[in-house]
Amino acid sequence: MALKRFYLEREPYILGIGFIAALLLVWQSVPLWYTLPRGMALFFTTPSAVAAAFWHLVSSGELEKHIYVSALAFVAGLSLSIAVGLPLGIIMGRSKTLEALLDPYVTAFNATPRIVFLPLLILWFGIGIWSKIAVVFAGAVFPLLINTYAGVKNVDRVLVNVVRSFGANEWQLMKVVVVPNSLPYIIAGLRLAIGRAILGVVVGEFFGSSRGLGYMIASAATNYKVDVVFVGVAIFMALSLVLTLAVKRLESRLASWRPETAKTF
Repeated sequence: MALKRFYLEREPYILGIGFIAALLLVWQSVPLWYTLPRGMALFFTTPSAVAAAFWHLVSSGELEKHIYVSALAFVAGLSLSIAVGLPLGIIMGRSKTLEALLDPYVTAFNATPRIVFLPLLILWFGIGIWSKIAVVFAGAVFPLLINTYAGVKNVDRVLVNVVRSFGANEWQLMKVVVVPNSLPYIIAGLRLAIGRAILGVVVGEFFGSSRGLGYMIASAATNYKVDVVFVGVAIFMALSLVLTLAVKRLESRLASWRPETAKTF
């Protein structure tokens, strides 16, 4: 009975982890029941080889240097995108004048692939950390800005008018009505921004860097070190998973007062 209760309380985690473990076991066993052709074997690896490569990179201190550079670009770029995209999306949603001025630029830049700006950013900022921060910022700011803007525009007008009728000023209206009712959109924008930020780190380090996880992956692929490539990929996947779970938990805390149908999934 206690075991069944334990399982039911943690069923999503147990199923998720169990499925991942099963896939890793199948992957590890492939060379045991199937002989790979010589050409294909060069590009194949196993979880144990990836783990061994990870341990070697950690013990040599090389992985720490790459993670530090990538983490710095990711945190700085995402933080800047939140600091700019969130308030600008709220203001654009509340101001028709600012909306008319900025909407064409936001639409144009959002529709343009970020990679086309990479040569310019490298010319302007060099191949150091600032060009990567700029790439991360350019990728992450627009999903957050557009989702926040959409959330503000979809706030119930009746509720806004009721609060205004009680004499609330614009700041009180934003704090009590606009921002709380826009939370599902903001959280969705943040989740998209995290994915775009990670993509920005990878792209920036592929083409304009001498250090970082993206550079490590590109360099390892050039030298046919498939196990090292998977180390970098696994780190990015783990980071995406952890940050997504953290955002979901943040949403559940901030929007716990909302009806279930109003929360994002």
